[in-house]
Amino acid sequence: MVRPILQVALDLLELPRAVQIAKEAMAGGADWIEVGTPLIKSEGMKAVTLMREIFPRTTIVADMKVADTGTLEVEMAAKAGASVVCVLADADNAVIQEAMRAARLYGVTLMADLINTADPVVRAKELEGMGIDYLCAHVGIDQQMMGMTSNEQLARLVGEVQVPLAVAGGLDAAAASEAVTLGAAIVIVGGWITRSATVTDSTRRIREAIDHPTPHLEPYESPETQICVLLEVVSTPNISDAMHRKGAMQGIVSICGDVKMVGKAVTVQTLAGDWAKPVEAIDIASKGDVIVINNDGVTAVAPWGELATMSCMNKGISGVVIDGAVRDVDDIRRLQYPVFARATVPNAGEPKGFGEINTEIRCGGQEVRPGDWIVGDENGVVVIPRERAYEVARRAQEVKKNEERIREEIRRGGTLSTIAELLKWEKR
Repeated sequence: MVRPILQVALDLLELPRAVQIAKEAMAGGADWIEVGTPLIKSEGMKAVTLMREIFPRTTIVADMKVADTGTLEVEMAAKAGASVVCVLADADNAVIQEAMRAARLYGVTLMADLINTADPVVRAKELEGMGIDYLCAHVGIDQQMMGMTSNEQLARLVGEVQVPLAVAGGLDAAAASEAVTLGAAIVIVGGWITRSATVTDSTRRIREAIDHPTPHLEPYESPETQICVLLEVVSTPNISDAMHRKGAMQGIVSICGDVKMVGKAVTVQTLAGDWAKPVEAIDIASKGDVIVINNDGVTAVAPWGELATMSCMNKGISGVVIDGAVRDVDDIRRLQYPVFARATVPNAGEPKGFGEINTEIRCGGQEVRPGDWIVGDENGVVVIPRERAYEVARRAQEVKKNEERIREEIRRGGTLSTIAELLKWEKR
């Protein structure tokens, strides 16, 4: 295998969509087609059979993730048309041995997936000794959301075993190129291709990256910078979906329409329009922060206006959220500064000094702590717990990618209900 093999992982639920994406990926230079575990669970062995019928000369991988009944599951996949069957590397040795006997009987090969294996190097050596055909370095999507990468696992395996190595899990063009420089013979790409609006072009970019690999040296970015960059390119609906419809403030809207705000919370508790603590928070906040004010929902008097907004702009503060009212809206709109509030009112409060800065508050019905991440756009405002910020930002990106593909399928004439097969998945 001198030329790296590009395997496209069809981790979808709907077979018609998977078929179309497979056709577009093959046109872009994919070599192998993987019928992913979600697709097998959704559609059964007919997904493998259909792929074999449509692509008679292509290697079809059945990602069965065999954990038990090795003979039965390998036989099913082989008879359905699979060329390669995936087993879990941490399955019991008896399962692996039975799967291998069945694979030899039915003329297919076995790939062992090292996902969640306690010691991938030790287990890889054991599997090599048992005669496994391929080993797959794989960090699962939930672990990827926490910052782990499959290439890190791959790097540990290179030189330890002679079995051809595959790598899967969150690979884009840069990571795929790096995988080949590390020694991967098979590069498995899922979402970066299957969730693209232009599957063929995305596949070509991966193909080019692995055919002409270069070492990928990421410039160092602090965790906060990484989180901010990720959140800048997703919407608050993306984030809400990633958090399972959690975190969205209620009744808080953008005063300036289409503006974007991302930053860590500096919280303020004030009372009845007292604007002393909100304004003092400007001096405490750092560049890129978001000031979040709880005025207890009082809308008859405003703790914020144009002059405070101008002060925020001078400090480089990313935006302001007020569970209450704001005034001087005409001036603030001319500034196009991200201010989010419950209402507008002409009345200003008095600077009495009641309240606290950087204490836990509630704003728009959501708990907000100092350092939580706040994202606002024309849809509203969401709060991301600081300890989950990187994970949620990554998951929101996955939501965005999935929507990009569905959007393209709607442009081609589909409807949302038919694309998502809603009738099939309605609760019974």
